[in-house]
Amino acid sequence: MSNAVSGLPVGRGLLYLIVAGVAWGTAGAAASLVYRASDMGPVALSFWRCAAGLLLLLAVRPLRPRVRPAVRAPFARRARRALVTGIGLAVFQTAYFAAVQSTGLAVATVVTLGAGPVLIALGARLALGEHLGAGGAAAIVGALAGLVVLVLGGGGTTVRLPGLLLALLSAAGYSVMTLLTRWWGRDGGADAAGTSVGAFAVTSLCLLPLALVEGLVPHTAEPVRLLWLLAYVAAVPTALAYGLYFAGAAVVRSATVSVIMLLEPVSAAAFAVLLLGEHLTAATLAGTLLMLGSVAGLAVAETRAAREMRARPTPA
Repeated sequence: MSNAVSGLPVGRGLLYLIVAGVAWGTAGAAASLVYRASDMGPVALSFWRCAAGLLLLLAVRPLRPRVRPAVRAPFARRARRALVTGIGLAVFQTAYFAAVQSTGLAVATVVTLGAGPVLIALGARLALGEHLGAGGAAAIVGALAGLVVLVLGGGGTTVRLPGLLLALLSAAGYSVMTLLTRWWGRDGGADAAGTSVGAFAVTSLCLLPLALVEGLVPHTAEPVRLLWLLAYVAAVPTALAYGLYFAGAAVVRSATVSVIMLLEPVSAAAFAVLLLGEHLTAATLAGTLLMLGSVAGLAVAETRAAREMRARPTPA
């Protein structure tokens, strides 16, 4: 098990992923407030999110205790990992924003987050030899059903083929990022802080030309409020959440990671009701309960599997 190699227990990895998923969900509410306070576009927001998150990670890195992984990968390999992870993150975010613009938020969210667990489960089975099992498959189906109810429960959606393809591209970028993080975590050479720094650097460079075209510096009548919102987006759903995500994804099975990350739309719906004044509908409540039940079931199964693995005698 990779947790034996990296030193992070599976239970703590699950907790990290849950916190990351909830934190990611707050990014949507914060982005809505950014759009209300300025004319900033989604690509520029994504660029500032990654660039400022990178600066925060670099600023706090000297203050963190140095924890070396059991096996430290050579610099060239770590650089390649950062490049691939950063490109995957850039594709994931940019294609998703483009899908939202093309076919709407609801369809883009369902296709991106719904296709992710399926692609990851197939990739984990073929490339990593991870068995999902009947319980895991049922949990994924339940989570996807909850996602559809949560996001599409209000109706009034329109599906457009270009947006659908962009959402699938976004799901593919997310899946590659998750599977590679899990693969690298198995050899103990994964460093969550280093992976986050490298990924944000590459993603910022990839998004900078697009952000310049869209408009890098926004116009606003509330500059102080805008700066506070950008600082929050960079700190909580970016620097903190991705650091926890890369640490947890290295020790938890990939399919479980993908389902736990479905907490993002649940968290986003909750904050939309609490902070943005949106109404709590029956579809929101039903979808939330379905997804939370699936996440809880997979978390219990993951913890049980880790305990069984530790209880097995070590071969002589």
